[in-house]
Amino acid sequence: MLIVALTAFVGTHFLLSHPFRAPLVKVLGANGFLGAYSLVALGTFAWVVQAFGAAPVTPPMWTSGDGAWALGSFLMLVGSILFAGSLIGNPALPGPPDRANTAKPARGVFAITRHPMMWGFALWALVHLLVSPQPKVVALTVAIGFLAIFGSVGQDAKKAALMGDGWRDWSSRTSFVPFGNQIAGKSGWGTAWPGLTVVLAGIVLWLLATYIHPLLGGPVAGVWRWMGG
Repeated sequence: MLIVALTAFVGTHFLLSHPFRAPLVKVLGANGFLGAYSLVALGTFAWVVQAFGAAPVTPPMWTSGDGAWALGSFLMLVGSILFAGSLIGNPALPGPPDRANTAKPARGVFAITRHPMMWGFALWALVHLLVSPQPKVVALTVAIGFLAIFGSVGQDAKKAALMGDGWRDWSSRTSFVPFGNQIAGKSGWGTAWPGLTVVLAGIVLWLLATYIHPLLGGPVAGVWRWMGG
């Protein structure tokens, strides 16, 4: 049932974002489509949460020691910083074509990747697969990771169709893969610093999320794992 729910969640995201988007916008209007999209997303997500909770807890497929937890905690911090920065001036967020932000120089997390929010979700999936390799967690993380990465690919195509040269210019100045421009030598590593405000916001988000993790039924995570939290 979890796999069915995840298929519905991921599948409806792709269908409503791409082949069904234009005809539904014509029928429902932009706001009506956004409302319908949100209802479907929330409904299928609630189904995933219910099915995940009902799926049996099984022994992990491998043991994750302190090294894996330390790596996972660091990657989750990076993901939190990317997510926090993605909320400011993100031209890939839903809405009308954002030509104003794509015309600006790539700064902050957008100098790291043009899809910081989606890579934040992908890192979340990778971390949970690394430290909690139960079958139901594997199913969840593979689905979320797939949606994040291939959703970004589809988002590039959709924005290019909506914005034309504006998005293609943005794509030429930004990297799909995090730190791609820095690794390729197109940008100096100094551009990888997203700014103090974004870093602090990401740290706060990371500390809060890992603090409440055991309150939501998960294991103690992040720095709290070594602080007896």
